[in-house]
Amino acid sequence: MSRNPPAARALVRAACLLLLAASLPEPASANDDFLDTHPAGQFTLRIKWDGRYVVGITRVSGLIRRTDVVTPRGGGDPNIARRSPGLTTYEPIVLERRLTNDAEFERWANKVWNFGSGLGAEVSLQDFRKDIRIELFNESGETAMAFNVYRCWPSDHVVIGEMGTDGSDVPMEVLVLQYEGWERDYTVAAPH
Repeated sequence: MSRNPPAARALVRAACLLLLAASLPEPASANDDFLDTHPAGQFTLRIKWDGRYVVGITRVSGLIRRTDVVTPRGGGDPNIARRSPGLTTYEPIVLERRLTNDAEFERWANKVWNFGSGLGAEVSLQDFRKDIRIELFNESGETAMAFNVYRCWPSDHVVIGEMGTDGSDVPMEVLVLQYEGWERDYTVAAPH
């Protein structure tokens, strides 16, 4: 069995490295389509329902979709578990804003339950669900992305929130929305 001298091994190693480097893609540049079509930088967002933007929202939780994993075991394959998608659920959306005179949060929450409305009239089953739209704007104020969220209804409405008695806190209002699904609006073109 012959052995390669160290110089030959170094030459083979260098040739392999050159082949590997030649097969790798070039690093992305600022002009690549990937970078042009994916937003970057600072964003602001706005929430719209009933055809109007809701004022003062300062924080929105993420849109989270979670699908359970089902692992059935077939009768003919007792030692192998197959993985399949199961029930899909959506995490609630939490909207926060400083307490304002705008009553949109409260009006919507009152459609789900309005204390003192009279027996049988506490809930507005006709229109307590709404579709909302979440729009992201880039630094230039152009719409960069939008999401439609379907059949939302408020499960929690917090007025004032936790505050200290020393007056240093800002009163906040919170609306927690349950919903049945969301999707990105692909008709919104990425700004250039």
